[in-house]
Amino acid sequence: MTLPFFPEDLFDDDREVLLDVVERIGRAPEQKFILGDHVARFEAEIRDSVGAADAIACGSGTSALLLVLRAMGVGPGDEVIVPAFGCAPLAAAPALLGATPVFADIDPWTMVVDPDAVARAVTPRTKVIMPAHLFSVMADMPALRRIATNAGVRLLEDSAVAQGGTLGGTPAGMWGDAGVYSFVQVKTFGMPGEGGMVVTGDPGLGEVVRMLRNHGQDGKTRFRYHRVGYNSRFDEIMAAFQSHRLPGFPRRLERRARIGEYYTGRFGELAGCGVLAPPPDRDGRCYYVYSLLCERRDELRRHLAKRGIGSHVYYRSPLPRQPAFEPFVRPGDSWPSAELAARRALAIPIYPHLTDRQVEHIADAVCEFAKEP
Repeated sequence: MTLPFFPEDLFDDDREVLLDVVERIGRAPEQKFILGDHVARFEAEIRDSVGAADAIACGSGTSALLLVLRAMGVGPGDEVIVPAFGCAPLAAAPALLGATPVFADIDPWTMVVDPDAVARAVTPRTKVIMPAHLFSVMADMPALRRIATNAGVRLLEDSAVAQGGTLGGTPAGMWGDAGVYSFVQVKTFGMPGEGGMVVTGDPGLGEVVRMLRNHGQDGKTRFRYHRVGYNSRFDEIMAAFQSHRLPGFPRRLERRARIGEYYTGRFGELAGCGVLAPPPDRDGRCYYVYSLLCERRDELRRHLAKRGIGSHVYYRSPLPRQPAFEPFVRPGDSWPSAELAARRALAIPIYPHLTDRQVEHIADAVCEFAKEP
């Protein structure tokens, strides 16, 4: 039994649908492959599903962050507070606009940003607080929204990995001024290509993002540029493909949740054995990646590999320790929890078409390792 961390055949069940979409759009009289009716339909479907005022499909989750920050007026002299542990775009997006990413430490167990660390990082130059959901846990958005409101700054929710999740009944992406999703294949609603989306309750902000994604055009008069923008447009083929798959998305999310809950039930007894699973009783679960914390991470990874089980390390270094972002580190800054997570976090397979037998095999292997003398 060989279980890759992420399978290459993830979209095999949708192969015929994808081929049909390609043929249908390719033969359409207008031959429109970007920002057409299929993109507009997909945007409306996502907008309505989360209760947003606007939803804007764009080239990637990374560009979605960049577009929103730009629409919020972020630029040189501004600070954007981001988690110290996570994916590079969190720091790269503000840096590309000339702003300073300010790194806040994470909670040592959940690995999402610590609201107390965010509150301490606020300065008169703070323009945006940008928390990110991570692995299977959503950030403490109620606390972060209070901090942003009290400080008079914008709140941008990086919900790239949490589409479909809810916290206190509010969908991921809808806690702040705007949120972003990513559709790259490893995400909860992934597809065989690149793509992202901005959701917002602020129609004015959405209008600016919509212009920025298409070179600053407003969609009414072609080649009339109202802002200096970008090429971050969405594909008609992928929009039609995602629209077809959207009704089945809750079922896939539910399967991920069942696997995650089974893991947590099995691993709850392993804390004393050096393996720590995510907390079992936290609101806001969205099982994108199931990441364990293990003091002997590399040994666990080798143990799993011998049993044909793939695993993955997210991330081997906190963001402020990456060479690209070291220039933004302030004297005296430290992120002990992020440093610890970088040494201990290991993700195991949780994709929805794992069978019950395969899930049991993975859990058995982890428990076997933890209980070894």
